[in-house]
Amino acid sequence: MYDCLKLENQLCFPLYLCSKEIIKQYTPYLEKLDLTYTQYIVMLYLWNHDKSNVKEIGKALMLDSSTLTPLLKKLEIKKYIIRKRSDVDERVVNICLTDLGFNLKEKALGVPKKMGECISLSKEEVTTLYTLAYKILNNIEKE
Repeated sequence: MYDCLKLENQLCFPLYLCSKEIIKQYTPYLEKLDLTYTQYIVMLYLWNHDKSNVKEIGKALMLDSSTLTPLLKKLEIKKYIIRKRSDVDERVVNICLTDLGFNLKEKALGVPKKMGECISLSKEEVTTLYTLAYKILNNIEKE
């Protein structure tokens, strides 16, 4: 009757543990780039979008502005990005990479491969996991 309340029967628990442990594995690689994991995912986004703004980044990464704003300030202090209010609408804060931030992309090239080695999954397993994770996220977003 209470099996549904057992920790080992909770889908959220292994997902939480995997996320926590994977982020921990990223740490030594990201320290060399002077980035936290959350800063890294913002940089990944920016490396693939020439220009963006806080709202677009937040939506893409599912981060609210109270998390994103201090993170972006720290990236600006590190001189990886520039934050600038829009001339058209001062409520919009545009974000663009500096040369230093753009060049960091080259230094980050080895991180995905190193992380792939850490998790020791086949290409097919990675594809399946990726597909299922995004299916869960898409299903949650619909609610």
